Amino acid sequence: MANGSTIEWTQATWNPVTGCTKVSPGCKNCYAERMSKRLQAMGVEQYRNAFQLATHDESLKLPLRWKKPRKIFVNSMSDLFQKELSFDFIRRVFDVMVEASQHQFQILTKRPDIALAYANKLPWPDNVWLGTSVENACYTYRIHELRRVPAKVRFLSIEPLLGRIGRLPLTGIHWVIVGGESGPGARPMKEEWVTAIRDRCLKQNVPFFFKQWGGVNKKRTGRELEGKTWDQLPQQTTTCEVSCSV
Repeated sequence: MANGSTIEWTQATWNPVTGCTKVSPGCKNCYAERMSKRLQAMGVEQYRNAFQLATHDESLKLPLRWKKPRKIFVNSMSDLFQKELSFDFIRRVFDVMVEASQHQFQILTKRPDIALAYANKLPWPDNVWLGTSVENACYTYRIHELRRVPAKVRFLSIEPLLGRIGRLPLTGIHWVIVGGESGPGARPMKEEWVTAIRDRCLKQNVPFFFKQWGGVNKKRTGRELEGKTWDQLPQQTTTCEVSCSV
């Protein structure tokens, strides 16, 4: 949908699918639902039905027009792996990602079980990454499903982090993003929850990215963790590079 993004860990967003349904506590204050209603009120055609699931053929080939390589968050306003979404359309999305090989595509889902069910029917080129959301210890089972999918890069979005996660399973995981909830009704996140995840990532040599503390005013709370900014990416081969001021 958009050529450019303010999301810290990507460079652009692409929304051939919009709309979703809530499946776990992390969905409670969904930013995409809130934004969809705002865009509907503004008269944006793609959101005429607000947050109801919809596919958009007109947006499918958008990444092919972008010649400069970039990281693209796939369906920032939805979830590609919804049971109500036809496999045929999912396959068409993958076909575009295969053709647009100059980009890195970042797919994030709360439904890795569906991704796993389709995994053998889909191409998984090196430029297609797959991640899953884990908001607290009750949802670490999603990680076990994710790591059975043959994506070149498998990542975790632990955002919003809503509780302590003990021994976060990181075998077969290549990147971890952590962030607090932001916007109206944002639930608090404790520093010790974040540092425990960061320390485990360092021990397991998994790149760690701290997105934000969140809150009602996320700009005010910032992105530093213990006075440092953590912007590690999967391409990194060491635990600290220029982008991570440790």
